[in-house]
Amino acid sequence: MMDSEAHEKRPPILTSSKQDIASPHITNVGQMKHYLCGCCAAFNNIVITFPMQKVLFRQQLYGIKTRDAILQLRRDGFRNLYRGILPPLMQKTMLAGTTEAIFTPLERVQTLLQDHKHHDKFTNTYQAFKALKCHGIKEYYRGLVPILLRNGSSNALFFGLRGPLKESLPAAKSHSAHLVNDFICGGLLGAMLGFLFFPINVVKTRMQSQIGGEFQSFPRVFKKIWLERDRKLANLFRGAHLNYHRSLISWGIINATYEFLLKVI
Repeated sequence: MMDSEAHEKRPPILTSSKQDIASPHITNVGQMKHYLCGCCAAFNNIVITFPMQKVLFRQQLYGIKTRDAILQLRRDGFRNLYRGILPPLMQKTMLAGTTEAIFTPLERVQTLLQDHKHHDKFTNTYQAFKALKCHGIKEYYRGLVPILLRNGSSNALFFGLRGPLKESLPAAKSHSAHLVNDFICGGLLGAMLGFLFFPINVVKTRMQSQIGGEFQSFPRVFKKIWLERDRKLANLFRGAHLNYHRSLISWGIINATYEFLLKVI
């Protein structure tokens, strides 16, 4: 009798076993879902906005006007328009924040491929990587400091402000309204942060356009650019207006596509 009562009072052991066993699998599936959505969103964004990025790159590196940058691309031809698209595609689908600094060599090669001064030295990603090899592993990480400054701060601000900004928008009552809100939220934050960190990108581009030679510090390169551009803040932000519009579209696409795919998949 006592044994039967004890048996009845004994808590069931196997009730939640299925959930416990399944939970790691569910977690892994959820992580893969987020990763897949991020990859698709990044791919969609890059294909649409990369031509604008090429024009912006010329302005950051040489401080030229938008019209002159477009004329340069026209002279280079359509074939060179998408040169260097592979490195940013791989980079942008990886982990966010300072972790992206691991993939600095990809951004480094992208910079070289987009600079028309290096077009006679190499024509593809493999050749660019090979050209850096003789200078040692350190050469692949030229420009690491501005990347760390940019990525860590911008990602922290983006993910920190995204929620409050979306809550301040009118409540969405349909799928299309949610899509519009996600686009506006991502676009505005991306444009704001892109403008805020624009000078850091200018310095990063200048540092990474060099092959071999002395490794100059971030303050030294910044001072050199500042002097070259007549100590005018407006000249330092040359191309920032295009970067603003590109970021508005780019981050709007990424955020809206990502949130949409999370709901669909």
